[in-house]
Amino acid sequence: QVQLVESGGGLVQAGGSLRLSCAAYGSIISSNVIVWYRQAPGKQREWVAVITTGGSTNYADSVKGRFAISRDNAKNTVYLQMNSLKPEDTAVYYCCVPSTGEWGQGTQVTVSS
Repeated sequence: QVQLVESGGGLVQAGGSLRLSCAAYGSIISSNVIVWYRQAPGKQREWVAVITTGGSTNYADSVKGRFAISRDNAKNTVYLQMNSLKPEDTAVYYCCVPSTGEWGQGTQVTVSS
């Protein structure tokens, strides 16, 4: 059974940084497209970043230039490095494998002003 486990969330001041991790169990990160989403209170879940099996990346306009998605195949983990955080980045962040429909439980990121 595939399981995704996010970690690395927390409380940070505006302008700060966090690195989220998405560890995969029962699946191989390198052979799947991995997507990070986020959901803020009272808002719909939105796409944040994607990394393909070939290592190509893409980002939502709202995070472009501030966030970076990467993958460590040896650790079977995908990361989301978040810099220059803003209060509007406050949300629960989830990783997802679209091909299997697997989602992690989410990790809370709170950015204070």
